[in-house]
Amino acid sequence: MTTQKNQSLPDRIWKFFASVTLAIILIAALALTSIVGTIIEQNAGYEKNIKVLSTFVGESLAPAAYKLFDALGFMNMYHSWWFLTLLSLFALNLTICSIDRLPRIWKLVTDPMIPLKENVLRNLGIRKEFAVSAPAEQVQEVTQKVLKSHGFTSGTSQEDEGASQVYGQKGSYSRLGVYVVHASILIIFVGAIIGGMFGFKGGLNLPEGESSEVVYQYGSGNQIPLGFAVKCNWYETEFYGGSDQPKLFKSELSVFENGQEVLRKWIRVNDPLVYKGVTFYQSSYGPISSPREGFFVFTATTPGATGETVWARKNQPFQIPGTDIQATVVDFSPALTTNRQSGQLFTYTSSMNNPAVKMQFTRNGEPVLKPGWIWKRYPQTGKLAEGITLEFNHYWGAQFTGLQVRKDPGVWLVYLGCTLMSIALFVAFFMSHKKVWVRVVPDRKQTKILLGASAHKNRHSFEKAVDKMVSEMIGKSEGGNQ
Repeated sequence: MTTQKNQSLPDRIWKFFASVTLAIILIAALALTSIVGTIIEQNAGYEKNIKVLSTFVGESLAPAAYKLFDALGFMNMYHSWWFLTLLSLFALNLTICSIDRLPRIWKLVTDPMIPLKENVLRNLGIRKEFAVSAPAEQVQEVTQKVLKSHGFTSGTSQEDEGASQVYGQKGSYSRLGVYVVHASILIIFVGAIIGGMFGFKGGLNLPEGESSEVVYQYGSGNQIPLGFAVKCNWYETEFYGGSDQPKLFKSELSVFENGQEVLRKWIRVNDPLVYKGVTFYQSSYGPISSPREGFFVFTATTPGATGETVWARKNQPFQIPGTDIQATVVDFSPALTTNRQSGQLFTYTSSMNNPAVKMQFTRNGEPVLKPGWIWKRYPQTGKLAEGITLEFNHYWGAQFTGLQVRKDPGVWLVYLGCTLMSIALFVAFFMSHKKVWVRVVPDRKQTKILLGASAHKNRHSFEKAVDKMVSEMIGKSEGGNQ
């Protein structure tokens, strides 16, 4: 008590932040709050989290619980001041704990090995005694070679009455593995804090042919300027067989700065576009809800001519290249199918699952060919008379691509921290600081050997390695394997 009272204020503060108890309390607080933050969907709409809370507290209490959690910042927990404060306190605690304990460990790592007295060797955790008929000088030389072959640095010393000692160590720096783990945690925290303060997560529904210089932050809906414009040139969905199960959806995006295109790329799920630290992920798609007239895109092929792309509007005739035939889109369905019982055609969804166009054809004002429907997913429906094929490729401008947009300037620090942690955890768990002392004593016509060894972890595994070294010493000293 007297010692505590005589401590200065800086010493008390240092001792408080160097406390393992404080570390346990902070880890528990971070874990408990993270559980709540996992259950409550971050930056989600009111309805989603009301539904989640209703399963825990009931529908009657869910609105009150929502207000409480919202007031406490749990709806955007990982950017809240109190969560960042907990992270900062834990980082400070981890730093001070490491600094407080590092000098003792550093001394163990850097201090050179010294020979040990016989009574000390006999009290080590791993001890072996044996004798060989070879001279002491030969045993000493063999021992040095065996230790070096197993990766130990080797040293020798002489004692009274002709006795000598060979000793070596390896893996001394493995004691620092836990401190590299601490450092990697701090690096990850710094990366997360930088990402939270200077990054953002947002979304953008971008119709074909349109561009935007802003995205909309999740949760708040606030506009976030990009500093450049992103444009959707094209959107495309592929389906499995004759089903409505999407196999692939992709968008062609362009980036513009000062009116000039600086980048163009097709993006897919898990293959985003990245520009100036902003990443655009393909996340969703859908039809544009507001009325908007798009372009029908066809590939026309005629006898003796390769396919040619044609863009057309509804009810506006266009000429099939290489012919004198006029074609007109008179009707369109985003998802056309046939009633199996009545045989009638009908539209079953507003999504662009099975788009089709109804065509009419004229020559000099007179009907020709055969009018009817052409399906995008069934190109054979576009094979017409007179060797003409009109393939319906796309209804451009009628869909939007849903983009998830993210900027995280601290992500490279997070990756660095994770890489360091993986290496450090391997070192901390699977490597150890190993020491070996071998006392060689000549005794008449034989040489007595006392081996002592220690390892600060994985002792059982090291003992097996020591047995192997002992076998090599005996074999090579007695003349084997030479």
